Amino acid sequence: MNSAVIILLAGAIYLGMYFTYGKALQNKVVKADPNRPTPAHRLYDGVDYVPANPLVLYGHHFASIAGAGPIVGPAVAMAWGWLPGLLWVWFGNVFIGAVHDYLALMSSVRYDGKSVQWIAGKLMSKRTGVAFEVYIWFALLLVVAAFVAVTAKLLTITPQAATATLLFLVVAVILGYLLYKVKIDFKVATLIGIGLLIVAVWLGLKYPLVFVEGQTDTTSAAYTTAYHYWNIILMVYIIIAASLPVWILLQPRDYLNAYVLWFGLIFGGVAFILLAKNFTAPAFTSWSAHVVKGITSEGTKAVPSPFWPTIPLIIACGSLSGFHSLVGSGTTSKQLDNELHGLMVGYGGMFTEGFLATIVITAIAVYGVGLTGIPADKWATEYITKGGLGTFIGGYAKGVHDFYGVSETFGKTFATLWVSAFTLTSLDTATRLGRFAWQELFGMVTDTSKGIAKTLTNKWVASIIIAGLGTYLAWGAGYKVIWPAFSAMNQMLASIAMMTAALWVAKVQRAGKWSWAVLIPALFLWITVTAAIIWYLIYVPMVGQYLIAVKGALVVSLVLNLLLAWDFWVAWKRPTEEYTASAA
Repeated sequence: MNSAVIILLAGAIYLGMYFTYGKALQNKVVKADPNRPTPAHRLYDGVDYVPANPLVLYGHHFASIAGAGPIVGPAVAMAWGWLPGLLWVWFGNVFIGAVHDYLALMSSVRYDGKSVQWIAGKLMSKRTGVAFEVYIWFALLLVVAAFVAVTAKLLTITPQAATATLLFLVVAVILGYLLYKVKIDFKVATLIGIGLLIVAVWLGLKYPLVFVEGQTDTTSAAYTTAYHYWNIILMVYIIIAASLPVWILLQPRDYLNAYVLWFGLIFGGVAFILLAKNFTAPAFTSWSAHVVKGITSEGTKAVPSPFWPTIPLIIACGSLSGFHSLVGSGTTSKQLDNELHGLMVGYGGMFTEGFLATIVITAIAVYGVGLTGIPADKWATEYITKGGLGTFIGGYAKGVHDFYGVSETFGKTFATLWVSAFTLTSLDTATRLGRFAWQELFGMVTDTSKGIAKTLTNKWVASIIIAGLGTYLAWGAGYKVIWPAFSAMNQMLASIAMMTAALWVAKVQRAGKWSWAVLIPALFLWITVTAAIIWYLIYVPMVGQYLIAVKGALVVSLVLNLLLAWDFWVAWKRPTEEYTASAA
């Protein structure tokens, strides 16, 4: 196999499914109507409800959902070989992830831009809404922990990207000031922002930010010290970013991010197509490769991990992710200008992630053996200790070096900046959403405990709680330990969001046999992730504070998951006539 075939095949699959399956969902399930006013128009307030240009909204949505998931997950899953992971990305992307994202967005549009947990509470029961809210907060806590760990590792081992990343935040603030305070022309502000971004990358190459000499060696004490410095810096950053008005930092940063992300996709995609390099990594190693890591008293340890059911614990956003439903029903639905735009934003945004995951797998499959030095016959047991995110960054850098002739240092810096742009976006968005969930939960006791509710729902307090706990989890455990636990809660969230969508499609939209296109993947995902959580609780070693923090969170998630599944079953059996919400 070679890189050109895989990337072109991915492009053909995504384009073909978009114009067939996607259009069918739009016309037969959602029954999108360009003449029906969206919440952005009906509830326009100039703050949250604002109609956006479809391309701008696509950029915002894609930048918000595309965290490290489509990169880290496929990179780690390479331990099973490139073929199983690639098939899961394509299958999950087309039949689960994109359907989930599109329906979460459009059901929210039909309910005034309300969140997916609010819709679950309306269609099932009030108890469901509360349980879902609790579940989401725990899921977001692990999202924060996982992305603090990933980002801190990236910035420690690539100090050039660390400088560029910090300067990138300064550029975003400048752009926000130009757009919202000076109010200069949008195109001029964009050109200034992109120009400053290029300068930031150049300064990063010239002045790398090194906290401790030797920090790039991940086995050294210097690495651990620098990693902890970045843990603290990131914690402070996300508290501030989650509490400040969005126009100061998050909106302009997301907007600039979109350019970085698109450029990275095109830059790498063109290189790997035209290079047409043969794969060197094995297509398949073992159904029980050593993938998921736990913590023993001697340190971290990878355990034999069955492809099913653990694969959704490893590959998240590139295939499917519950976090996307929070973004789609949290911010995107309030900005949709026309119902017909939903397919490109929700369904197409997820396909873009799948294409990114394909490039990650391709880069490692081409260059992974040379970069890690692992022979194919030992790939299943040794890859997890030497491969992963760093292998993708190295493979991407080699690919652009081989095709464009740019230095590998530049390629690594850009790739790391590219990845950190993804992770930072998800990190502060998750912190902000976690703050919202916390405030909604404790806002329910305002009438009975006004003083406590006022203190706990303060935006700074709510941000500090989730940021502090997330950083605590990230402090000692590497991302390969936290990642499966985060993915378990994230993917279970996806299955519950899809069950909510299935109820909406069957009972409100009355889509007939097309309801099965939502219900079947929802049930498949629920069974798979439930089995995976049980496997994780039984087989993955965990000691010390992580036993309580990580496995404790998963036990809570399992209990809530069973409760929500029961509520779904009760709601599904109710006659369609009992659903009073208006059908399309």
